[in-house]
Amino acid sequence: MPSTELDKQSALRFITCGSVDDGKSTLIGRLLVDSRSVLQDQLANVSRSGAIDLALFTDGLSAEREQGITIDVAYRYFNTAQRKFIIGDTPGHEQYTRNMVTAASSADAAVVLVDATKLQWQNPALELLAQTRRHTLLVKLLRVPSIVFAVNKLDALGDSAAQAFANISHVLRAFATAAGVEVAAVVPISALLGHNVVEPAEGWCDYEGASLLQILEQLPVTAIETDLPFAFPVQWVEKFSASNDTSQGRRIFWGRVASGTVQAGQKVRVLPSGQSATVAQALRHTRQPGTVLAGHSAGLVLDREVDISRGDWLLADEAPSTFNLGRDLSATVAWMDEEPLVAGRVYWALHGHRWVKARIKRIVHRLDIHTLNRTEASQLDTNAIGQVELSLQEDMATLPFERSRTLGSLALIDTASHKTAGAVLIN
Repeated sequence: MPSTELDKQSALRFITCGSVDDGKSTLIGRLLVDSRSVLQDQLANVSRSGAIDLALFTDGLSAEREQGITIDVAYRYFNTAQRKFIIGDTPGHEQYTRNMVTAASSADAAVVLVDATKLQWQNPALELLAQTRRHTLLVKLLRVPSIVFAVNKLDALGDSAAQAFANISHVLRAFATAAGVEVAAVVPISALLGHNVVEPAEGWCDYEGASLLQILEQLPVTAIETDLPFAFPVQWVEKFSASNDTSQGRRIFWGRVASGTVQAGQKVRVLPSGQSATVAQALRHTRQPGTVLAGHSAGLVLDREVDISRGDWLLADEAPSTFNLGRDLSATVAWMDEEPLVAGRVYWALHGHRWVKARIKRIVHRLDIHTLNRTEASQLDTNAIGQVELSLQEDMATLPFERSRTLGSLALIDTASHKTAGAVLIN
């Protein structure tokens, strides 16, 4: 079956992102209502004074409802005749950027909303908002395959909407070209009124293309990494009795296959111990034996007892020469902690389910999100993006992030507060 047909059969996981009050939650509410994916009692729960408040479909926390802002990521599910969707509504506030990064790390697409009323749209050389730039750069760094710009609130500009969309879309495409971002589409919408969200609004804003939903129905999902050697982070060790037929008395190592495939008879090597074994049985998430592909959960039974714990990695026996095995890393960091990142600081590095101490050796440079220039820096402040060198306490098997989202990424955790401090993308 052609890959495009497979893509349409798979659920598309996408996020909405952008600056504060650009209409992200309202857009998701509009998608749910106009695609007839909500029930009458759900509509009643989000109605205020007889009118539907679309943002309340995703702003579920009491603090979100009181303040009218999005704080945490909220996921919603809906489907059309063509496809299933999983939507992540991410916060626009700078202090909640870590939540947006978490959602983007597993997304197939990102809809970056741009509020036309906040920009000097009369100026062909208008300035984009900082958070629009930052979120676009972050989804690019996180290898989100498809990026769609949705220019919102054009209905508020009346007869000037077409000119505003022309100027804003020109600046968005120029920024994307300079930043090396491939844009799937630039679409004019009104999330509040529903213009061009589900059904095309032909001719509105001099736009003759597909609606936002029609574009999303055609976007590809993230390709699974079956072309790489087998790699498997152990998440849970299950012990069975000797009378159990499934495991024949041996432990079952559960987790999600990060790359490659696994099946019975395959030789594997354990990291960090370096011991070798053979897969006696590979179980799918249903506990049925068979081949398991990257991106799917598996339970592995080995042919002999090996000391393996949560956090260890199982690799194809020939794989260590394929992966980068070592302690020194060069990486791009999206910094999210209130405390700045400086050389010499020590953090916990989380890779798969493995925790290793990591020291910041050097900050190489910082990316200026306005000029896209790389500048020298002695520290990275909150929401900064920069290049660093790390030194790990133990050897780790990694790949560049551009080859593998799982093997090429780390999370830096503050050793005192246990907060997620930074997202690390290995170069």
